[in-house]
Amino acid sequence: MRLSDLRRVAVRRGVRIRFRLANGFPCAVNQHGVAEVEGLNSVPEFDLERELPNVGEFLLEPAWPEGKGKAGARTVSREDLSRMAGGAGVAGAEDREESV
Repeated sequence: MRLSDLRRVAVRRGVRIRFRLANGFPCAVNQHGVAEVEGLNSVPEFDLERELPNVGEFLLEPAWPEGKGKAGARTVSREDLSRMAGGAGVAGAEDREESV
């Protein structure tokens, strides 16, 4: 799964997708598709796209206020989120070729 897949899900479903990076920084992709890493005071020494494969669990939060008939926040696995993105980013031959 790539960052573009997270952005696509966040925009299409109107949710914020929160997750924690391996270095402990909390990250979120908002309903506009913008990725934000909380707690950064300068240019990071990591690449968000390269950190993403280490994330196994994501929290989806509605971007709209509670009480509008939409479901609340829920935790999903990498596989579930990949399915929401239309199967894009599932570890396949093209991902393996890029890492070689």
